[in-house]
Amino acid sequence: MLTGIVIDALDVARMERFWQDATRGRTDGLRLRFVPTAKPKAGKNRLHLDLAGGPDWEAEVTRLLTLGATRVDIGQGDVPWDVLADPEGNEFCVLRPGHPGVLADSGLVAICLDVAEEDRCAQPSFWESQADWHAVESHDWGVRLRRRPTSTVSLVMGPPAAPKAARNRLRLEVAHRDRRPGEFLDAGGNEFHVTD
Repeated sequence: MLTGIVIDALDVARMERFWQDATRGRTDGLRLRFVPTAKPKAGKNRLHLDLAGGPDWEAEVTRLLTLGATRVDIGQGDVPWDVLADPEGNEFCVLRPGHPGVLADSGLVAICLDVAEEDRCAQPSFWESQADWHAVESHDWGVRLRRRPTSTVSLVMGPPAAPKAARNRLRLEVAHRDRRPGEFLDAGGNEFHVTD
């Protein structure tokens, strides 16, 4: 069962505060767990979080910038969301009202995992089995999984996949009775954690 996201942090306390405030504590029961690292972020993350902008998304973006986020350009072009980075450079998106698949006005609404074209079938199948979440949408852009149809957070998987040059700074965390605790690789070579 998917229980949360593990995030490497140079300053654990600062990152905990930022993400608690950024999500307004609304994570649909998923835990954001921060672990210390001495390595700064390098390259685009393969896993990122999406927050709901709500009816006044411009004010929400301003609030996030005040908390310590910065605007970033990762080559997204003209899209119906804003791309920001947390205080340590981890990208995240703020979705505008009416964005497909968003079931809440604030907080965490999606965990987005880059999936290579050749892994478009293997990754969703793998994560359905590990997370115990189920496909609710399948399109050309990818697949959306949810714990249950009314869950406010979804796991979205689709191309393109950022090149993997090092260990992922953001990783999924699952509780799985058939696996020993530790760090493993998914079907696309992304690290994930198994807890007791």
